[in-house]
Amino acid sequence: MINEKFRAIVSGQAIHDNPPKWNARNLAQLYCFLAITFLLLIHTSNALWDPATRTFTITLGILGFWRYGWWMTHLGRSELYQNVRFPALREKADKLWTDGWRPRQVHFMMTTFRERRDTTELVVESICREVRKSGIPATLWLGSGDSYDENIIMNYLRQHAQDIPLELVIIRQNVSGKRMAIGLVLRAMSRRRIDLNDLIVFMDGDAVLAPGILRACCPLFGVDPELQAVTTDEEVLCFGPKWMQSWLTMRFAQRRIAMQSHAMSNKVLTLTGRMSVFRANHLNQYKFIRMLEADSLEHWLWGKFRFLSGDDKSTWYYMLTQDAKMLYVPDALVYTIEEVEGSGIERMTQNFRRWSGNMLRNGTRCLQLGPRKVGFFIWWCVLDQRIAMWTMLVSPILAVSVALLADIAYLTGYVIWIAMSRMFLCLFLFRYSKTVHIEWPFILFFNQLLNASVKVYCLARLSKQRWTNRGNQSAGGGDTWDARLRDMMAFWVTSVWVTGLVFSVWLCAGLVVI
Repeated sequence: MINEKFRAIVSGQAIHDNPPKWNARNLAQLYCFLAITFLLLIHTSNALWDPATRTFTITLGILGFWRYGWWMTHLGRSELYQNVRFPALREKADKLWTDGWRPRQVHFMMTTFRERRDTTELVVESICREVRKSGIPATLWLGSGDSYDENIIMNYLRQHAQDIPLELVIIRQNVSGKRMAIGLVLRAMSRRRIDLNDLIVFMDGDAVLAPGILRACCPLFGVDPELQAVTTDEEVLCFGPKWMQSWLTMRFAQRRIAMQSHAMSNKVLTLTGRMSVFRANHLNQYKFIRMLEADSLEHWLWGKFRFLSGDDKSTWYYMLTQDAKMLYVPDALVYTIEEVEGSGIERMTQNFRRWSGNMLRNGTRCLQLGPRKVGFFIWWCVLDQRIAMWTMLVSPILAVSVALLADIAYLTGYVIWIAMSRMFLCLFLFRYSKTVHIEWPFILFFNQLLNASVKVYCLARLSKQRWTNRGNQSAGGGDTWDARLRDMMAFWVTSVWVTGLVFSVWLCAGLVVI
């Protein structure tokens, strides 16, 4: 249930209610964390530098130096974008807006399916507030699968939107799935013959716009005629286990660093479906519409299959093929609402399966475009995602193997190393977060380990898809003999990959000798 505190936050009325990020409590917790880990490193028998095991520590150190070096590269680029490049762009955009420039019209393309009434009303309220404040004529194109959502939105607009230039157009989908809903809306826009320089806001039915988001995004398109799409910052409100709120807050801090780093190359790695803004000239193209409706991949094991979710990755891939300029807007914020019922771990794993599956399905064809088309840095970032899912598993495999085959005390040292190294990363993440969470080093490691494991699992099962929070959709299942044989083949391939990884780690570390 949406409470008044959250309503105040998203409406901009509670900006100063949170205590300072670095208050006495957080500083004391950080000091205790660092002191305890340092004392454990000094006074426990951890075997990190014992003559029999120091080679393994050096191996871990070399791997860590590479991964942390790449992470620090992202951090440096992020700081450059945040403090140098984007402020200059923002200054030009603000001047254009102040001088009176406005887009001819803004189109909100929103899909929803049996969302909670209070969530839907809060989303529509935020749209109305932005239209009223900006004065830009707007159309809300609703891709709907049920009269329940339509009635909520129509009733709200009748009561609260009579004084603003906002038109509601409802497109009831006749084929299930979010992708088909988007396709039907875009086809309706095409029939309306909207202006090619109009702006189209892609947003989900649970995405609440923060105050000033149109003012932040729209003039960027006026300043730069080559800009084709932008995506925005996100915050999350989680109705569920407290640790999930902490985990999601940490992920969005990581997202800010990555997005700003990628934007230095005039590209991003996803045009987030929660809220992104496009020029209309691309969205009227049949190729673009058809890709969103029926995007598919040809796989050596599963044949040709259609994508269930990941519409944001499809729009991103299309923009890559057009060599389109894309940016991240750090001062434009959208709030997302996560309602978790049942097991938090299960929901976390399901999210990883959806996110990782979308990344793997689209990463393959992005790499095939080549660095000339994509741009070397972004192309390498996609390749690094493939590499990182394996390298993340190397250190736990090596630590457990050394502990079992050489010295069990080595595992103690590894846990201390994880605590200290992940806290080092979190000190930078805290800069990109509004709050400080002392548990983040452990959540970060678990996040990395689970994410890598899920990616390895999904790599041979790209056709298997499930989306629990959009009508519990699923794809890629089946009980036929053909499906069972393919499942067995996927299991065998994954087993070979994991066995090969473990053996390679043992061989490189000298735990086995051929």
